Amino acid sequence: MSTKIPLAQSDSLLIEIFTEELPPKSLKRLGEAFRDGMHDSLKAFNLVGPNASVSGFATPRRLGVLITDILDKAPNYQIREKLLPVSIAFDQHGNPTAPLLKKLSALGYPHADISSLEKSGQDKNETLYLNTIATGAELQKILKPALEQTLKKLPIAKMMHYQILQSNGDLMDVEFARPVHRIIALHGQKILDVHALGITASNETEGHRFLAPGSLAINDANHYEADLESKAKIIPNFLKRRKFIQEQLIKASGQDQVLMPDGLLDEVTALVEWPAIYECHFDEEFLEVPQECLILTMQTNQKYFALTDKQGKLRNRFLIVSNIDTDQPEEIISGNERVVRPRLSDARFFFQQDQKRSLASRVADLGKVIYHNQLGNQLERAQRVSAIAFGISQALIKLNVPVNADLASRAAEIAKSDLLTDMVGEFPELQGIMGHYYAIHDGEHFEVAAACSEHYMPRFAGDQLPTTQTGTILAIADKLETLVGIWGVGLSPTGDKDPYALRRHALGICRLLLEKNFPLNLRELIELARQQFSQNEIREKAKSKDIYAFVMDRLRAYLRDQSVSGKPFTTAEIDAVLSQQPSHINDLIERLAALREFNALPESAQLSAANKRISNILKKTTTPIPTNYHNKKLHAPAELALAQALEAVAPKLLSSYENRQFVDFLKTLVTISGPIDQFFADVMVMDPDLELRDNRLALLQQLHQKMNLIADLGKLA
Repeated sequence: MSTKIPLAQSDSLLIEIFTEELPPKSLKRLGEAFRDGMHDSLKAFNLVGPNASVSGFATPRRLGVLITDILDKAPNYQIREKLLPVSIAFDQHGNPTAPLLKKLSALGYPHADISSLEKSGQDKNETLYLNTIATGAELQKILKPALEQTLKKLPIAKMMHYQILQSNGDLMDVEFARPVHRIIALHGQKILDVHALGITASNETEGHRFLAPGSLAINDANHYEADLESKAKIIPNFLKRRKFIQEQLIKASGQDQVLMPDGLLDEVTALVEWPAIYECHFDEEFLEVPQECLILTMQTNQKYFALTDKQGKLRNRFLIVSNIDTDQPEEIISGNERVVRPRLSDARFFFQQDQKRSLASRVADLGKVIYHNQLGNQLERAQRVSAIAFGISQALIKLNVPVNADLASRAAEIAKSDLLTDMVGEFPELQGIMGHYYAIHDGEHFEVAAACSEHYMPRFAGDQLPTTQTGTILAIADKLETLVGIWGVGLSPTGDKDPYALRRHALGICRLLLEKNFPLNLRELIELARQQFSQNEIREKAKSKDIYAFVMDRLRAYLRDQSVSGKPFTTAEIDAVLSQQPSHINDLIERLAALREFNALPESAQLSAANKRISNILKKTTTPIPTNYHNKKLHAPAELALAQALEAVAPKLLSSYENRQFVDFLKTLVTISGPIDQFFADVMVMDPDLELRDNRLALLQQLHQKMNLIADLGKLA
């Protein structure tokens, strides 16, 4: 009589952790981590079927995951375990040794059939293997450890410790983000026997705290989301709830624009389960305050969505997202309007008080604000930035770029003073923005006022750049001072750690020089910044070559995102330009565009290969190469022809290069590709006659220098 092994059953698995209100700022991450953790744990045990799909859920009071096609038992699988060398596994009589028996026992096979063990290899390399069929994992048995492992790995910043009364009357100590009240563990319609966080799993959850209070039974895992929406007034899917809020905000804004920063949308989505949008108003008199202040206080303190007109001017109406959907929202609206008034009044008070004292009068007080314990205070920092800004201005003036050095120095002097104002003290995000407003109130030059805000630009990748020359100069100076100073105290970025955002500062310097077309020498700028630090140890650590290499690395990343006619630059093109270690980077996009056009020419591959060949010859030369070649020592017709062709195009090459006509430069090079090829076909460079050899090397060196003025063409080969 044979016994049939029951086939594994597949169904959807639902796990829900029902808690008190979870931290809103981390809810999205918690939901994603719970979803991925449960899926990965089950997949590791081969319980996830080939047609599985995963849905995560996160509301203020629950974390959940629904995974379809979950097996109640994983299939058995074959394993091949390496045991021991045969010489150790058996004694001289062929009997199993103690080490072999111990190894089998440790692996869980103490009664394995020794005769069934596999021998593989020859002589001293012959090894013993165990081949067996392992039993697949059972969902019921591994679900609890999988759940506990997932919960343990959740990105919870601060655990809450509490106690749960057990059925036997004992108190159990538990820790989680917030106290847990229920757990659902359903495989299809079957409740799984799971006990975690002091709770025994069931099929019950709870509905909306106000709109559908009380418990709700989920009879089938597949009906979870639909049941919550239809019976419990809950949209459990975080992204679906967020999208609904976004769509309703846009609808409620009418002809106005609604300001919906991602962080605010995420946080509000984490605060509500059944969102409803209502329109509120504040007194028009508050519009006298800079709108950035009003917007920030509404977003930061109240989680409200500000509205502007088509021109970006703030309206005195705003939108709120409530967790209560009602036909009579008057009390909700009036309550929120009442709450926002004192917040806006505070902003107006700060603004009025700050204007009683000029930015210039606050400069001396910067000496009381520590910037960094090894770099001094903010006043010393402002003085360094001012000196760098003045040096940049002088360099630009020498290059006939119209700038006002006095404005740059004045802007550097007062730009950080708004750090001492009440408004920035309350809202640090407004630094620079308030400096702009206060500088205008103080009667400062419009470029100086603009620079108070613009010197922070670009604040992030893709951010706009300063619109004024003064703002651009100060932005470069400020970022250079930060980069060199922080590097000098040993806090250069390592791995993914960059607490002072030096990568962002380096990228900002690249964008400012390149996109603003400032023909400044990057190496000289770094050295200018280094010289403003009086501490020898800082100058010693902040080596120019290291900082230059760091900036080049960020520049490389920036160039990878640039393109011509929608086609990104290739790695070879970028390497060709940056391998020259350019001191001036303002024309790099033009060089890359010229290389792209050069690459399309039929002669480009041949010329690039010749350039690479010349590079290799020059690198292998161990003796000094003469600076110039002599025409009298050129004997072979091919080398005479090459020298004449080079001398003929040299003036045009120089003119094209100096005028940044890079396409013309490369096309002119193409005209001498024939003489170059003929030279290598007919002439032996490394001639036994040392004079001939050195003269030919000098000719190639002259050619190589001119060919690589724009980029190392050999990198394109």
